[in-house]
Amino acid sequence: MFEQTTLQPQVGATKTKAGRLETFYYDNAVVRNFAYATIIWGVVGMLAGLWIALELVFPTVLNAGPWLNFGRLRPLHTNAVIFAFVGNGIFMGYYYSLQRLLKTRMYSDKLSKIHFWGWQAIIVAAAITLPLGFTTGKEYAELEWPIDIAITVVWVVFGWNMFATILKRRERHLYVAVWFYIATFVTVAVLHIVNSIELPVSFMKSYPVYAGVQDALVQWWYGHNAVAFFLTTPYLGLMYYFLPKAANRPVYSYKLSIIHFWALIFIYIWAGPHHLLYSALPNWAQSLGIVFSFTLLFPSWGGMINGLLTLRGAWDKVREDVVLKFMVVAVTAYGMATFEGPMLSLKSINAISHFTDWTIAHVHVGGLGWNGMLTFGVLYWLIPKIFRTQLYSKKLASVHFWIATLGILFYAIPMYWAGFMQSSMWKEFTPSGQLKYSFLETVTFMRPFYAVRGFGGALFLTGAIIMMYNLFKTVARAKLVANEEAQAAALEKTYVKHKGEHWHRWIERRPIQLLVGTLIVILIGGAVEMIPTFMVKSNIPTIASVKPYTPLELHGRDIYIREGCYLCHSQMIRPFRSETERYGEYSKAGEFVYDHPFQWGSKRTGPDLAREGAGNNKKSNTWHFNHLDDPQSISTGSVMPSYSFLIDNKLDTSMTPAKIRAMQKLGVPYEPGYDKIANNDLVKQATEISASLKKDNVSVKPDKEIIAIIAYLQRLGTDIGKDKQTAQAK
Repeated sequence: MFEQTTLQPQVGATKTKAGRLETFYYDNAVVRNFAYATIIWGVVGMLAGLWIALELVFPTVLNAGPWLNFGRLRPLHTNAVIFAFVGNGIFMGYYYSLQRLLKTRMYSDKLSKIHFWGWQAIIVAAAITLPLGFTTGKEYAELEWPIDIAITVVWVVFGWNMFATILKRRERHLYVAVWFYIATFVTVAVLHIVNSIELPVSFMKSYPVYAGVQDALVQWWYGHNAVAFFLTTPYLGLMYYFLPKAANRPVYSYKLSIIHFWALIFIYIWAGPHHLLYSALPNWAQSLGIVFSFTLLFPSWGGMINGLLTLRGAWDKVREDVVLKFMVVAVTAYGMATFEGPMLSLKSINAISHFTDWTIAHVHVGGLGWNGMLTFGVLYWLIPKIFRTQLYSKKLASVHFWIATLGILFYAIPMYWAGFMQSSMWKEFTPSGQLKYSFLETVTFMRPFYAVRGFGGALFLTGAIIMMYNLFKTVARAKLVANEEAQAAALEKTYVKHKGEHWHRWIERRPIQLLVGTLIVILIGGAVEMIPTFMVKSNIPTIASVKPYTPLELHGRDIYIREGCYLCHSQMIRPFRSETERYGEYSKAGEFVYDHPFQWGSKRTGPDLAREGAGNNKKSNTWHFNHLDDPQSISTGSVMPSYSFLIDNKLDTSMTPAKIRAMQKLGVPYEPGYDKIANNDLVKQATEISASLKKDNVSVKPDKEIIAIIAYLQRLGTDIGKDKQTAQAK
């Protein structure tokens, strides 16, 4: 059994050493600002999520294209929830707890304000650009390069302010929450910079420098660790501060917190490849992802145990205190999600869950349960503190708790069920050896589950709106203590080690060494996985028949990405009998060497398109035209939005030379000077497609966007299928 310690955050004027007490003031104004932003953006992000959930139930009603189509709104939802709701929640908790843990005001009020307003400007920029179709097409990193630069600048401002505050602290030892804050800052910086290296084509268009398999590895190294170091480690820091404060209990175990921290940040960074099991990623990288993902269970549950056992002896208070109820559900959801994640990383389970709604359920247990409920608990505890008042209505808070908890259950359970059913239907064969269900049958079967999921989301959103009303009524009857007076002794220059002091206390006194140590620990896993993938050519063998996209196909691919088609369609056929029977030959690493970005996808709401233009999957140009114009007329029961606006949108061929030059810089072997004549080939191919449509009495000019996306769809899979004899690995 781990020992109970008195590791607990201290607040205010605490005279732990002989010496004169200094008076200073905590900045609560910046805490209030981030709290308001958390509440408002939380409701906005959840509303966007509810809207897209209902689009799968009422596709012809709610997909008001192009700006409200599922493919454009889904990135808006994920970015709003992750970076607006959770992001502002992180900063709210940071600015409140950091000052009190370090016994000092933030280093610079000006930097705090720049951070706040800069972050809100980034969120607004995302809210405008994503519905307009400006996207990189990389999940959780869709924002285009000017916004990426702004994120970097604001993150540096945040880090500068945080570290300068740490260096001027009055409390010598850094509490465990601060360890997680430091790890979050440095790791998110590394993740963002590495994944966002891109080559601009225009002001709001770029291509990632990585292609195919390499881009997939970098993206999911980033994507999984965005969950780890933006949705998990900072919230663990908040848990270690706010849970003991709300319970008025010490953290259960100091030693367990040390193991939790170092094991978590070392192991988490290796786990990204578990998103790419059975894909064209080299098997050794997949195996590393499996091993470390499973190992991740142990430090994750160590943190959950440390949190829950902190409440030993306080369970009577939990029954009465709604703040603690939110926090207990949050920590429990963290435990559930971090048990399920390692299980989903096992190949036998991943073969069932991947591309299905099971993954959606898993993500939302973490998002709604862990992040959402902990944020709500912190808000209910913190707002009355900084306004020196009582919560307007504990009854409303209790109503919120039960509605939110039920909302999570109504959301997750149907999605688990849907995921199991999807996978079973995709894989089932008749006694004669034929696939039993068409893909469309599996989609229509999911509609009732999507409806119940929407009901759960509506409950959770309703709870958030109740909270907004309750908290704003709370602040309306009080006045913010913008500058809260506190006292503490100055930090002594010399330090005498205490007898029996734990060895880890050494690094807790040295923030720079803690930062460097954290950086080294998180770089090891990424380097081991990525360097061989980039440097050893045999990991990505080329295929002789794979050629660059034509200019028209390149434009069509960019439109496909702009419309978010990758969010519902994968382009990665796994080596399962059910998939090769349904879609065609399984995918090879060399197929994707010219794909900037990769398009393997992570969810199949629609069928895989890797061989859409080849073999038994090939359809006529007219079929694609009608399907894009009115999907339900071609596929009864489809949940796909209409893309009829592509018929009217004129293709911007002025960008063709710049796109070709960018691809040449990225290593795509277009002939020198091809950018000057590329549009000639574009017009020729577009005219041929337009003429073929006219034969079927479909009249559309060659210069329309729908022509380009048809060209792209008809290209998919043809490099492999057209000439297997010459498609040999070099």
